[in-house]
Amino acid sequence: MHNDKLYLITDIPGYSPQISRLISMMNYARFTTIESVKGLSVDQLDFLIDSQSNSIGGLLLHFAAVEYAYQAATFEGRDLTEEELARWGAALNLGEEGRVQIKGNELSYYMEQLDAVRRTTLEWFQTVNDEWLYEEEPFWGDQPANYYFMWFHVFEDEINHRGQIRMIRKRCEVTG
Repeated sequence: MHNDKLYLITDIPGYSPQISRLISMMNYARFTTIESVKGLSVDQLDFLIDSQSNSIGGLLLHFAAVEYAYQAATFEGRDLTEEELARWGAALNLGEEGRVQIKGNELSYYMEQLDAVRRTTLEWFQTVNDEWLYEEEPFWGDQPANYYFMWFHVFEDEINHRGQIRMIRKRCEVTG
């Protein structure tokens, strides 16, 4: 991600025009997420506001897990395997499972997961064109949705949870 193009929703070499614009938006969302977690310690990444909340680390891994799941669904037309669910399930589900399993990791661990999944997404996006974005499938209770919406949802979910991250960060700085 080149910061000199951060505020441009434009063509990106190697990608079709609409996919370029989608990636531009995904890049900005990820940049702001990374900015919101810079310098956090393991304790801050694991901090829970209460017994029902998610940690910042859990939410970061959730972003990677959601993107990974959408890779499988949209590019490969499949659900996650049992092996993939063993790796990503706690991050997809969050809640108690996430609170128990996602902790004790340095910020670099989460950044590596996010980066690895995003690199794969970018590779996949090079294999499709704008027409692919408009392919439709049943989604959320058999509602029609296209891949454009599904990939919009990937970063819309990140933006939504980033608000939680910012609130959690403020709370753990006050109590820490």
